[in-house]
Amino acid sequence: MIIKKMMVTGFVAGGMLAISGAASASGFALIEQSSSGLGNAYAGGSASAEDASTVYYNPAGMANIKGSQVLVAVHAIKPSAQFTDTGSTLPVTDNGGNAGSLAYVPSLYLLGDINEQWKYGIGVSSPFGLKTEYTPTWTGRNLAIKSELQTLNVNPSVSYKMSDMVSLGFGLDAQYAQAELTKSGNALGEVKVTGNDWAYGANIGALFQVNKELRIGAAYRSSIKHSLKGDVTFSSASIYNGTASADIEVPDTFSLSFVDVIDPQWEVMGDITWTKWSTFQSLDVVRTSGTSYTGEKTPLSSTAENWSNTYRYSLGATHRYNDVWKVRIGVAYDQTPTSDQYRTAAIPDSDRTWLALGGQYKISAASALDFGYAHLYMKDAALDQTLAGPAKVVGSYQNSVDVLSMQYAYSF
Repeated sequence: MIIKKMMVTGFVAGGMLAISGAASASGFALIEQSSSGLGNAYAGGSASAEDASTVYYNPAGMANIKGSQVLVAVHAIKPSAQFTDTGSTLPVTDNGGNAGSLAYVPSLYLLGDINEQWKYGIGVSSPFGLKTEYTPTWTGRNLAIKSELQTLNVNPSVSYKMSDMVSLGFGLDAQYAQAELTKSGNALGEVKVTGNDWAYGANIGALFQVNKELRIGAAYRSSIKHSLKGDVTFSSASIYNGTASADIEVPDTFSLSFVDVIDPQWEVMGDITWTKWSTFQSLDVVRTSGTSYTGEKTPLSSTAENWSNTYRYSLGATHRYNDVWKVRIGVAYDQTPTSDQYRTAAIPDSDRTWLALGGQYKISAASALDFGYAHLYMKDAALDQTLAGPAKVVGSYQNSVDVLSMQYAYSF
């Protein structure tokens, strides 16, 4: 039965990648792995253990959920990135339009019992994604036109209930990544680099029921190193077409969360998450075959990123009106890993503040519908990126993100 359920999960996963890919957390992370968490701005993520999405946030939380459950969620993410030129040292054409675009990010979770102490779970989600796309004639077209990263993560997990106070969890991650980068090559036409890769990691967690009211969770997710391999093409000079590769490492994360039940109607929660973005120091695209000006196996491009480690802080509250309705609110502050000196047109990221609300409608004893909305206020982001020679693209971005999410959970 377990194998059959996992096969169904894997089949559904095959259709998920095509509709994912819009960063909403800092860098190119996607924290949207559940709708129930969105209403609280994902405060208390590794301690909530409210539904099957705990497979992602903290596998130890599966021990707190009775019986089996399947959960399906869809998140609509709409980033906005509006560039304004403030002094580029090259002819200004246009500002590129809105580089953000609507994306739908799905997630799917399943958990069940092995015996009284052990539970199994599997999650299929997209923990990282990015898409910026400018008009082909914009001022910075030699820096970036389209930059897209999509991931699909399959995460089988187990939990072990040591006692009424302590549960542990462990999971493996099989992650598929595919990327596309395009920019103008002037007389060579549009330069496009594509690549994909499977890579692997792990995650662990612990859940502590300190007393009847207070629950604390800790969770760690390892970095995953991708070596993307694919093609490089030149729309006006196919003689230079060939193959290329690029290495990208998605970061380690560590979360510490709490959930405190104040009374039968109210509970509050909080979270601190650390992300090791310092693994992303440069993006180097290397030719691996085909004709080039300097020979094979040479860099096609090298972009300094110099990202820094970040923290995300969140607080939230949930009010239970009755046995049918819950209402959630939350706030969060999410640091950017970028700096003004190294910010790029491909990822014009900045610090963001989350304001979120949501709720749950209990359809029956076995099923629940959760929904959430968040608006992310982002600081203006400066861009000062150098092209060949003295030419620079100089300006600033006005950024924001809206997230709307809905999920259905069924227990059996």
